[in-house]
This record gives sequence, structure tokens and C-alpha cells, in this order.
Amino acid sequence: MWQELRSELHDAGLEVVTVALDSAGAEAARPWIEAARPEHPALIDEAHLTDELFGIVNVPSGVWIDEAGVIVRPPEPAFAAYPDWGEGGPEEEAPDHRRRTLDLERLLLVEHEKYVTAVRDWAAHGPASRYVLPPAEVVARSQPRGQAESEAAAHFELGCHLQRLGHAGDAVVHFKAAHRLQPDNWTYKCQAWSFVAPDLGPSAEYDSDWPTEVERTGVEHYYPPLDM
Repeated sequence: MWQELRSELHDAGLEVVTVALDSAGAEAARPWIEAARPEHPALIDEAHLTDELFGIVNVPSGVWIDEAGVIVRPPEPAFAAYPDWGEGGPEEEAPDHRRRTLDLERLLLVEHEKYVTAVRDWAAHGPASRYVLPPAEVVARSQPRGQAESEAAAHFELGCHLQRLGHAGDAVVHFKAAHRLQPDNWTYKCQAWSFVAPDLGPSAEYDSDWPTEVERTGVEHYYPPLDM
């Protein structure tokens, strides 16, 4: 997805940097990076510092940073193309949660054409692009970082540390605390669920899973509309 857009706009001054937010590290991210065959920097963020610093709560999210290192658009849903949700549908013997997952994925709001149009305009016009936001608007649109969010980040970091040390049971306690403190952070939820259920389905460790949680909160809220 991103490699094609980068190839189109690189001569106009656009550089794409993709970051895999995955505490499982290179082994988990490598197949996806190798399949994409990127010519741009493709990083792996095991510590989730990117989402902690920028306030990212779901993926894929895009952040625009200009040549001076200034954020001109804060995190927002970012698709370079419409995803392949598995158009062939689940296999006949697929579990119920897998069928529900595919049905929900197809209902997600994906505004790839609107986002790519904005990126092209930015590459063509730079700071004069109508999609570039002034600093006050960037701050206003950014995720709040109050005490609850800070405590959630600490619990999540500790959970990831315990997971890497092999203390999975202890890690779950801290992951649950992060989910409770910042319930709208899908990055925290999906990372924790993936350790016990790679398809983000039901598990003995958690009382929720991806399709159940999306159904509960409303599929229309998973990716908010782009405010361009």
C-alpha cells in the first residue's frame, strides 16, 4: 500500500516511514515487512514508544511531520488503499468469532481515497497545502494525556516487559489495568489479546475480544471520520 504511494510522491519530497507497533518484535513483524518489500524506512517499535509519544490509539494511524520536524497533522486513521479483509469469506468450518470479525471489518470506515488525496496535495504544495494544520489545531486534535492515560501507559509498558520475561500471567494483570484506564486505546487491547489469541478471538485470560468489543462499542466508532 504505502510503497506504491511513496514511489509516486518521493520525487516531490515525500518520505514514508512505517512503524510496526508490536511487542513481539522482529519475528512477528518480519513477514509483513518482507511481503511489502518497502524501499522506505520500515521500523519495529517493540516498546510502543511511538504510540505513547504521539498519542496513537489505533492502527493504521498517520502523522504528518514537515521538513523542520514539526507535526502538521496529528494521528488519524491512515489508509493508502482499501484493505483486503479476506474477500473470499471465512472457511466453512471457521469459528463464529472469525465470521463475526470478517463481517465487522467490512463495515469499518475506511477513507483511503480522501487520505491519499490529502497526502498528494501536501506533497505538491508543502506548507501551503490546505490540509496542513496550524500548531494550535494540531494540539486541539491531539489525544489527551492526563493521569489516567499516563498510568495506562505505565501498566502497558510493565505488561510488555513481563511478557518478554516469560511472566505471561503477571503481564495480563497489567494489560487489564491499561485497558481499564484507557478503554479507547485499541493498540493496548489488540497487543494484549494477540499474545494469547493471534486472531484476537476469545481467550481464558480476557473477558473480551476484538469482535465482541467492536460490537459493544459500535463499529462506527472504531475508525472515526477523517476531519480533513
